[in-house]
Amino acid sequence: MRLRRLLARAVSTAVAVLAVGALGVAPAAAIANGVAAQEGQFPFAVQLRLDDITRSDGTTYDSACSGVLISPTWIMTAGHCFHDGNRNRVSGAPRYAATARLGTANTTDPAAGVTRTVEWVEQSGVNDIAVARLDAPVDGIAPLDLNTQAPRKGQILTFAGWGATSSAGAPSDQLYWGEVKVSAVKTVDVLVKGYWPAPTTSACPYDSGAPYFATPSGSSPILVSVESGGPNCPHRLQETTARVDVVAGWVSSVVTDLP
Repeated sequence: MRLRRLLARAVSTAVAVLAVGALGVAPAAAIANGVAAQEGQFPFAVQLRLDDITRSDGTTYDSACSGVLISPTWIMTAGHCFHDGNRNRVSGAPRYAATARLGTANTTDPAAGVTRTVEWVEQSGVNDIAVARLDAPVDGIAPLDLNTQAPRKGQILTFAGWGATSSAGAPSDQLYWGEVKVSAVKTVDVLVKGYWPAPTTSACPYDSGAPYFATPSGSSPILVSVESGGPNCPHRLQETTARVDVVAGWVSSVVTDLP
């Protein structure tokens, strides 16, 4: 089940899985068998809370995604996190309230970190990636640079997300992280498998859009891909992530304040 991470929490019912029809696959979430991040470890990791999403029948629900700061005023996440009432990916002003929190590893304290509102979204026409403009710049947090070269099979990537820790869980107020190994490089996606701290370290519901990044020796982290979808977590199978290098040119044409 792909694109499984965007689990919808119905307002009047229990937690339900949100299927995304635009890409013909199912949604993705947070990290199973990961490690709790420490304050200051991944300040660029974005928690997205999506409220009052209206279905085509008029009912509403809340959901969540993860993301990453790529410039002072833009974040990157999974394209399927922003959609219409029929679950088709859309650009423009969000159809529901989208709040971004970053600069902290735990959002239990409402004053922790930085809070911004998403005011505009642009969808990639290549893969499951969207960039979203915030209502005000984020100061004091270094954005991740975009990878511009193809990932390599066997490459170790770090990922950090705000999703659940199991397939039946709720969005987390605690940021978790782990490491994966690239198992295959596709035309627009990267397939990865759990590597550390366990072979079953994997993305879960609400991890959609979570960053996967490499940290070359002596260099700053580089954003390689973002979470798209995969099997129910935890698992030892392949997870699908959307390649950043194949959209880097498009991103630079949209995001005018890239580092």
